[in-house]
Amino acid sequence: MNAIEVRDLRKSYGKQVVLDGIDLDVPEGSVFALLGSNGAGKTTAIHIFSTLVSLDGGEVRVGGHDVRREPADVRRVIGLTGQVSAVDGQFTGEENLRLMADLQHLGRERGRERVQGLLERFDLTEAAHKPAQTYSGGMRRRLDLAMTLLGEPRIIFLDEPTAGLDPRSRRVVWDIVRTLVANGVTILLTTQYLEEADQLASRIALLDGGRIVAEGSAAELKRLVPGGSVRLEFGDLATLDRAAAAIPTGARDDQGLALRLPGGGGVHALRALLDRLDDAAIDVEGLSIKSADLDDVFLSLTGRAHGQEVSR
Repeated sequence: MNAIEVRDLRKSYGKQVVLDGIDLDVPEGSVFALLGSNGAGKTTAIHIFSTLVSLDGGEVRVGGHDVRREPADVRRVIGLTGQVSAVDGQFTGEENLRLMADLQHLGRERGRERVQGLLERFDLTEAAHKPAQTYSGGMRRRLDLAMTLLGEPRIIFLDEPTAGLDPRSRRVVWDIVRTLVANGVTILLTTQYLEEADQLASRIALLDGGRIVAEGSAAELKRLVPGGSVRLEFGDLATLDRAAAAIPTGARDDQGLALRLPGGGGVHALRALLDRLDDAAIDVEGLSIKSADLDDVFLSLTGRAHGQEVSR
């Protein structure tokens, strides 16, 4: 069965089309990653799924409930951790969790057990009695996640769940996600870390220009660009500018004075690329080839690397 079903979802703000008829099926007890460049509509989609934003057209069912006709039923089965923290900095970590327990009507004893268990799970016990405004960014994020889990939701939306966390804290969150899914919880996440989607998600959808341009497992998506990518390095910014004009499909790295391009086509395609630059009297200082990853899929399908702004 599907925990989330989306059909022909549409959303615009004025003349700007944000979601242009997307379809999704998220199976129960799985991790589904929604990836896209900045401004692609990922957060808007999650806000619609969690009933925070109304849709313009289409149908969305979450936990078997229609988000337009049964929003209260949807809210009873979901948890949401957004990019904007729900933590109150004036309260201690424990007080934030107790407040959420009261809002969830957990009862005194059950609420106390859940609060203490989550403080331990998220390594916040020592800081439990300190105001949250004294927490580091990573600690506040862990507290935010703990508040989301307090009511034991069946479906959880995680919008950039590990943004700002150090590698160790990020892996703590990954372990928690895996444990939740093993217990039957469904998770839909957006992330800026492609490794995160690769590690956690059983299925990934790539959102670009308001549409789903590809969907599948990480392995299936990587097979779309079997040649990986080619990185060309140049001696100065002027040369990079000329190369970018000659090869407009390349993703620029101004700091590294480099262009990154899909690497499919083998040796003959690479030789043709270098001949093209040589004919234009553009000197290449360095060249490297790497196997395909999810960023290469973005580059191949959208003409830009993951994280670059969408131009409209």
